[in-house]
Amino acid sequence: MTQPSNFLTKAFQAVAVLLIAATFVGLGIWQLQRAADLKESLKVATTIDTTVVPLESVTSPSESIPATALNTTVSVTGHYIANFKAPNQIDGNGTVDDWEVALLQVGTDSAILVVRGLWSERLLNPDIQQSMNIDVVGLMVASQFGDRAENSAGVISRLDSAVVTSLTDLNLYDGYILASKEATRTGALDRTRVTPEKLTSRIPGFYWQHLSYVVIWWLMAGVVLYLPFYRRRVTP
Repeated sequence: MTQPSNFLTKAFQAVAVLLIAATFVGLGIWQLQRAADLKESLKVATTIDTTVVPLESVTSPSESIPATALNTTVSVTGHYIANFKAPNQIDGNGTVDDWEVALLQVGTDSAILVVRGLWSERLLNPDIQQSMNIDVVGLMVASQFGDRAENSAGVISRLDSAVVTSLTDLNLYDGYILASKEATRTGALDRTRVTPEKLTSRIPGFYWQHLSYVVIWWLMAGVVLYLPFYRRRVTP
């Protein structure tokens, strides 16, 4: 009875060791995939797609903006229903200035913020009326998180639809459009356009942390597999 018992014990130990090692290997593969996903999302976030697509094809109102919609060039038609000053904004050249931001109603029940240009040029198109349809083409950008000013009448603290929810019953799009073109049925609206902040391609530190965890998990798998042989060597 001793030999079968010893055999079963050793077999159980071997299976346990293999299961633990397989778990560590699986965790390493999962961590490696997380690192790959992070790198791919970073690539999406730092690449501007100049192909113009309809706004409704990349995102929807009342929902968080998908990562795939960021930095895409979108087109949308609507009419401006409100105008705001967005102070202390920074463009792609590092210039700090006040921007003109308008709320564009899209269809009958939704709206999105549009950066039209510099606040100092807000009077360049005095013929625009709220009932006039405007064709907008621009870059889809994620909402800002940090306030640049205080909210007050006609002023928004940051480029974020959340700060204007109390002013309208419309379903708001997450993010905003950085307009590069505006046009009415009579022609283009010419003015200085704001350039987006420069996108960095630097990989965040936690990307490398993911890779370090991959190494740790796989080292632990190696240790688990090696321990039984080590015990044999040191056991007299």
